[in-house]
Amino acid sequence: MTAAALAQNPPKPILQLVGVRKTFGDFAAVERIDLDIRDGEFLTIVGPSGSGKTTLLRMLAGMEAPSDGEISLKGIRINDMPPSQRPTCLVFQSLALFPHKTVGENIEFPLKVKGVAPAARKQRALELLRLVRLPETHYGKNVMKCSGGERQRVALARALAYDPEVLFFDEPLSALDYKLRKVMEKELKDLHRESGKTFIYITHSLEEAMVMSDRIGVMQSGRLVQVGTPEEIYTRPSTKFVSEFMGEVNVFDAAHENGVWRIDGVEGPANLALPTAMTSAQKAAVVVRPEFMRFVDAPGGADNCLKGVVFNQYSLGSRIQYQVRVAEKTFLLELSRANARKAEGDEALIGWDARDAIVVEA
Repeated sequence: MTAAALAQNPPKPILQLVGVRKTFGDFAAVERIDLDIRDGEFLTIVGPSGSGKTTLLRMLAGMEAPSDGEISLKGIRINDMPPSQRPTCLVFQSLALFPHKTVGENIEFPLKVKGVAPAARKQRALELLRLVRLPETHYGKNVMKCSGGERQRVALARALAYDPEVLFFDEPLSALDYKLRKVMEKELKDLHRESGKTFIYITHSLEEAMVMSDRIGVMQSGRLVQVGTPEEIYTRPSTKFVSEFMGEVNVFDAAHENGVWRIDGVEGPANLALPTAMTSAQKAAVVVRPEFMRFVDAPGGADNCLKGVVFNQYSLGSRIQYQVRVAEKTFLLELSRANARKAEGDEALIGWDARDAIVVEA
């Protein structure tokens, strides 16, 4: 189904949260969350440490009961249903594999608990090994003799052996090195497409969320402040917090004075050009991503121009990132090497167009 068709006819939710809240004494770890999780989607919940994302996952997986509100799975209330009775499975950050067992025994464990015959268990384990791209020769290998990436795949295969409708992931890639993590991100996304299961993933990594997810939910102080596609979250953040959390950006406060908008703490531009008319507000936060900033030759070369000095520059492979100091503020520009024409200490006129800015809650 195309993206347009999905937008017009979205899949029915498999999980629904209505007013879900979790308190520990006087502290509200999760505060009044309403969310529909679509059947078959890859939803990632991101947020800084302490934002409530892990507590939310534990409630969905049945390891914590909500203090208030309702969680339903396919229309059935599951607030008090134990994890063992839910058609769900949680992949822990620690993986929780049995160190004294073989790869095959680890994968077969949930099938053995269900009373599946040994021959059928082995056949299913071999199928899952192929699905997670491990050779069948690993079946008899002690799991502790596998690499970190291989153990990650074994944990995924064991989770799939439960045949859950929903898989929960609690930062499963955080212990892997960068190169392996990038490989596993793509393989998890492929596995999601091939399995057709609903994946709910918790991470503090923006990069993981952007690569893998159908939708991203951003949490702040126990609240879900925005839910949308990676493109929506990146290009249309709803708050200053979301815009800053989703990567390196230029964020500055603007004030409406004497009929014009000005950047707080910076002289000029004389009249800040914003993408939308804001006649009633007196304060706004303006977001401009580094890739939309550029060096200009003269005032008028962009809708908004500021004069500063190049403070530093960083190589990003095919692109160069510049830090430009304007008064007490630092602006980031990210340009292709072909357009990288400034050096540290150079005076620079930087600019951006109104259409490339985003206005969010101050």
